[in-house]
Amino acid sequence: MELIADLGKKLTLLDQAALLDAADMLADASAELEKAIAAAKTGPFDGYLAAMEEHLHNGDPLQARTVHVPAGRPAAASPPFTWRQSAVDALTLKKFQEVADWSMPRMLYLLEKYNGFGYRMRRVPTPYLWSFSNLYEKGKFVQDGRFDSEAVSKQCGAALMLKAVAEG
Repeated sequence: MELIADLGKKLTLLDQAALLDAADMLADASAELEKAIAAAKTGPFDGYLAAMEEHLHNGDPLQARTVHVPAGRPAAASPPFTWRQSAVDALTLKKFQEVADWSMPRMLYLLEKYNGFGYRMRRVPTPYLWSFSNLYEKGKFVQDGRFDSEAVSKQCGAALMLKAVAEG
């Protein structure tokens, strides 16, 4: 698929300084995660997941089914939902359980697909993948369907984080 090959090429263009920044951010996040886990005295993910308060689908509160797109999720079980219940529902809804190829370009494709291809129509690198890199400058959706060409993402893009993890 041409889109996946294009994502693989973009990975080679990432600035090394941006990767080091992403690695530092991941190290800081990892330290915070370790503190949360130690405080919760539970399994490696339970402490982290317990801190999540929004649906993975769209950021709606876990106390009720989602209101924004996709509305009415999770369809099974009753609120309030755990973050884990919501995440499993969101990823199953997108059929992630059927994915066999977990190469880096394929993961980036899946993440971009999950977040939406709206940036491609505007010829803007998606900050969801490329924020904090030399491939992204500005432009982002500030809410569903509302694009601001001057807004700048304040979150590190997934491509940088994945590449930093892969390069250890």
